[in-house]
Amino acid sequence: MGSTNDAWREAAQREYSPRKLEKWIAMAGAACTVFGREGYARASVDALAAEAGVSTRTLYNHFPGGKAQLFRTVVTWTSGEVKDAQIARLHAVLDPARPPRPEDLERELVALARAFVGLMEDYPNHFALVRHIHAEADHVPPEVLQAWRDAGPGPAGRALAEALAGLADAGLLDLHGDASLAATHFMALVSHTIAQQSHYGVLPLPKEETERLITGGVAAFVRAYRTR
Repeated sequence: MGSTNDAWREAAQREYSPRKLEKWIAMAGAACTVFGREGYARASVDALAAEAGVSTRTLYNHFPGGKAQLFRTVVTWTSGEVKDAQIARLHAVLDPARPPRPEDLERELVALARAFVGLMEDYPNHFALVRHIHAEADHVPPEVLQAWRDAGPGPAGRALAEALAGLADAGLLDLHGDASLAATHFMALVSHTIAQQSHYGVLPLPKEETERLITGGVAAFVRAYRTR
């Protein structure tokens, strides 16, 4: 269980008795299922309450902000879990104290890309939410979108930028003075294309196609950023 999810539960524990906490967690879990299936705009409060097995009155007692508060809760919760997993995988592959040898750089980056792409299979409920966020950005409250960015994509992107900066310090990459942009390019080349083509894991690509996109994306990244 990720640190963000632990914080999420701790905050609820401070506010609710054990019995109410159990209902609160059940409603949030049910909301994750409904939003992942229906999206934000189509999900109704009645459907959210029915999935959790509670009345709409009970739902509002626990989540006075209704649908928007529930969506923000589950998005920040799952984003925190995936962010923690992504950073753990990043550090497992790229140890800042032991940068790879120049001849191993591309192989290590391919391993990192595979680890990142694997998150879609390991956290399907989260990526179902992300798919709907991108499809319905004009319907999702702006503060919810910002909470999602702050909980997941923001810190995960900064961690990747720091890791790439470490490779630059080791003389392996030339980031042209912008580690954040290099991190964006890496994710665009090795992950975003697969996410879009698989609809965020809903229709998984054949393994050989996934591997082709990963290795090709890493090769393009290395050609652009390897130290000359």
